[in-house]
Amino acid sequence: MQVVCLDLEGVLVPEIWIAFAERTGISDFRRTTRDEPDYDKLMRWRLGLLKQHQLKLADIQAVVAGMAPMDGAKDFLDTLRSRYQVIILSDTFYEFADPLMRQLGRPTLFCHRLIADAEGYVAEYRLRQPDQKRQAVNALKSLNYQVIAAGDSYNDTAMLGAADAGFLMHAPPKIVAEFPQFPLNNSYPELLASIDAAAARLRG
Repeated sequence: MQVVCLDLEGVLVPEIWIAFAERTGISDFRRTTRDEPDYDKLMRWRLGLLKQHQLKLADIQAVVAGMAPMDGAKDFLDTLRSRYQVIILSDTFYEFADPLMRQLGRPTLFCHRLIADAEGYVAEYRLRQPDQKRQAVNALKSLNYQVIAAGDSYNDTAMLGAADAGFLMHAPPKIVAEFPQFPLNNSYPELLASIDAAAARLRG
């Protein structure tokens, strides 16, 4: 029995914080998990920027409402789900993700929560659990699943390492160079072929 675990942003949909940076004109929001390995440090920095610029959760949600999956992502995901069970493991937030999940056919998503105050400002973030991507892969393996995973950022590498087979997808050169053990894929047909080959190899 096999499960495919995919990252969301950068793999199936554009980076939400980069889209937010483009909409607001605040370039500092372009910093993502592709740039910063420490997720807590990154989120504390983002919360500080939101407070500094008096931006609310609704401002981010308005940007996400106008976003769409990457070209070919929905067809890729539909094909993948016809062959395997698929779980999206993301460090995004449920308060962001719903419009994009709807466009992707509502795949299963494990992610985190944001806490807004009475005025609608983002006051805090709450992890589903620390290191949730790796923990989810290990939990699936403990249930006797073989896990194939794909992601693009620093926060995906623990998941890829824990999986029975791990692949980079759309990853920047810096991460490709630092993690050569994870083969790089740059298109959905390429990733689908890599997943199918890994699945066949794991089945023996």
